[in-house]
Amino acid sequence: MSLPDTDAAPHIPVLLDEVLRALAITPGEIHVDGTFGAGGYSRAMALAGASVFALDRDPDAIREGQALAHAHGITLIAGEFSRMAELLAERGIKKVSGITLDIGVSSMQLDRADRGFSFQSDGPLLMTMSQDGMSAADFLNNASEEEIANVLYRYGEEPRSRRVAHAIVDARPLERTGQLAHVIRRALGHKPHDKKDPATRAFQAIRIHVNRELEELERALEAAEALLEEGGRLAIVSFHSLEDRIVKQFLRNRSGGEGGWSRHMPEKRAADAPTFAKPTKAVRAGEAELARNPRARSATLRSAVRTSAPVSSSGSPRA
Repeated sequence: MSLPDTDAAPHIPVLLDEVLRALAITPGEIHVDGTFGAGGYSRAMALAGASVFALDRDPDAIREGQALAHAHGITLIAGEFSRMAELLAERGIKKVSGITLDIGVSSMQLDRADRGFSFQSDGPLLMTMSQDGMSAADFLNNASEEEIANVLYRYGEEPRSRRVAHAIVDARPLERTGQLAHVIRRALGHKPHDKKDPATRAFQAIRIHVNRELEELERALEAAEALLEEGGRLAIVSFHSLEDRIVKQFLRNRSGGEGGWSRHMPEKRAADAPTFAKPTKAVRAGEAELARNPRARSATLRSAVRTSAPVSSSGSPRA
């Protein structure tokens, strides 16, 4: 029997084989895909026999994923992955066997000029994953020069953040991605043969700030800790150092390592029982995958297995 049209050219996410190995799906298990996107992970998990609940805060992903979800029995849920425990509880699910998160902006968001995520083609300066709330234009046209500089430095690791912020304020109002990219390039200097466009760091920083991506990730990690059953598997793919650092520190802390994982969260106490077994080493794409998909070059997979230790109401494990 032929597959439905939704599978004619399925989206293949990065590190798919490695993620599936980490999840070790047994048919009949309940798994959560916290970042549905184009549905690549969800589809693979369903084909492996899992009962899949997939979340996405992007209305486009939910709307366009209906056919794929119907074809594979996937339950699509509109909402942030930081709310996964709450959203699953509303559907009678209190524990799951696996959770997968593919952090950051999706290819389908980047490729659509009207979403305003990329400077590769001109579009409105939006960058909102949920398509509501504060847009990139709202932030850039109303924030102080100091606040803009701090965002560029903190989330884009832009060494000349003050120069860029000053140029942005001088160029207000900004409404288009092409306009913003031009302002940044002019402030930093840009030659056609440069390997990396100087606007890259600023666009990343603004997108992360507008969508509160790092705060969402921190809350999602706590939600996953609460939702996973004993022996449950957590697999997270990140695409830049800020995300990976949060994941690495969380797993190290929750598996008995040293130090707290976030300035927002309680420090680990010596008496805490680890809620995750020792996490695996970071996994990155091999040469064959890099040849097929250059986007995989920056991808890092980290995974761990949930122990039986309970989680306290404060979000820190308890003995």
